[in-house]
Amino acid sequence: MPRSKSQVSGGTTKTKTPEEEPFPVWAEEEIKSVKLGEPEIVTRSGYFLDIYENDYKVDIQVYEALPDGRTIVEGLDVPKSMKLTDFLKGTVYEFKINVSKGDLSPQLTELLKSKYNLDMDSIYRFELQELQLMDVESDLPSSSSSEGNEQEEEE
Repeated sequence: MPRSKSQVSGGTTKTKTPEEEPFPVWAEEEIKSVKLGEPEIVTRSGYFLDIYENDYKVDIQVYEALPDGRTIVEGLDVPKSMKLTDFLKGTVYEFKINVSKGDLSPQLTELLKSKYNLDMDSIYRFELQELQLMDVESDLPSSSSSEGNEQEEEE
């Protein structure tokens, strides 16, 4: 009588790696239903990395970190009242951003850490509230005024 594969290999079966295991339904449901707290408005300066006109979303980089420590925000929601075609990539703006935070349960936090190597205990949502173009170049002295000061000092 032929032996089965599991009998040949000593009765052990291959264990699934985390990538092969499906994400638990309870965890997916918890993530979908996380209750976000009241938004906090933060002001940061930075610039646009990418603009997605069809989705009304943008990617930005800010010079000072946001409350969760990131300096790049991908998929930032933009209100429909703003005109995306007016946004300039690579130009410095002051952004006012609504930041909402929702905490994950200790069970989900542990699952993400142990099975998926993700150190995550909260979910954040970012929405652009308003922006102001910054006049960065006017802060720099012009070359003609600095030459004029040097001439005055020499006399």
